[in-house]
Amino acid sequence: MPELPEVEVVRTGLAPAVTGARIAGVEVLDQRSLRRHDAASGRFEALVTGARIEAAVRRGKFLWLPIGSESGPGTRAIVGHLGMSGQLLLRTPDHPGDDRHARIRLHLDHPAHGELRVDFVDQRIFGSMAVDRMVPTDDGAAAGFSADVSGEWAALIPTQVAHIARDPIDPAFDERRFVTALTRRSSGVKRALLDQGLVSGIGNIYADEALWAVRLHAEQPASSLSRRRASELLSAVREVLSKALAEGGTSFDAQYVNVNGASGYFAHSLNAYGQTGRPCPRCGTPIVREPFMNRSSHRCPRCQRLRMPRRAA
Repeated sequence: MPELPEVEVVRTGLAPAVTGARIAGVEVLDQRSLRRHDAASGRFEALVTGARIEAAVRRGKFLWLPIGSESGPGTRAIVGHLGMSGQLLLRTPDHPGDDRHARIRLHLDHPAHGELRVDFVDQRIFGSMAVDRMVPTDDGAAAGFSADVSGEWAALIPTQVAHIARDPIDPAFDERRFVTALTRRSSGVKRALLDQGLVSGIGNIYADEALWAVRLHAEQPASSLSRRRASELLSAVREVLSKALAEGGTSFDAQYVNVNGASGYFAHSLNAYGQTGRPCPRCGTPIVREPFMNRSSHRCPRCQRLRMPRRAA
């Protein structure tokens, strides 16, 4: 599943092409990709046709396009979630329309770039698009990443995204609050990192990489971490996410691509995830793969030992 770096790469690619564009037309090729759209609010096509896209914004793994009209910003957004295999691809108007995995097409008219097309392509149909109303953020800060955080829509967030915590590279992320919440969790530390209500954008790949970096076992109780250790883990998470973002994300197959269809190359920098049987870059011990929450964890059995807290005498 695409994680924060992969979705941010998509957002960065979309932003200059769609910001300020008018949606001239919409093709819904597969209604299943509108499963999260509330039909009671109106037909998807009718709500977005003729609207102006104000920006491309991201929080965690969610991406949205605030929409308004010529008279100004509105209070609705097109919310996109890539699911397991979703892609948002920029196309020219004359690009062949024979992609059997294309689910939704947005035909755009941009004042500077002319006619463009955004294709929502989703092989496994776990992703979605929807029009959603936006509400004010709890803290009054910009809702997520965008090139412009001063617009009237900036501190508004779609209701479908409002429950998602801020991510570690968000300027408004509260580090102190996160460390306090993490060290109060009784669950294993990896399970806590994957809880999007605690911190967003971290998935299986980057959790494994951050835990390897600070030599923590996935099942280490989060409550056993000192505040210093929790801060070290957060720093490792930020470093891993930033490096992955700089390298275009992690692509294991053709499903994880940017808006131009190009793959990221962070897979070549992985130390633990997907490295089963290969020597740990730090100590040479073979990396092991273990079952975890219907997926897998990867760790070095020597560097990342489970250290249970000592009981009081």
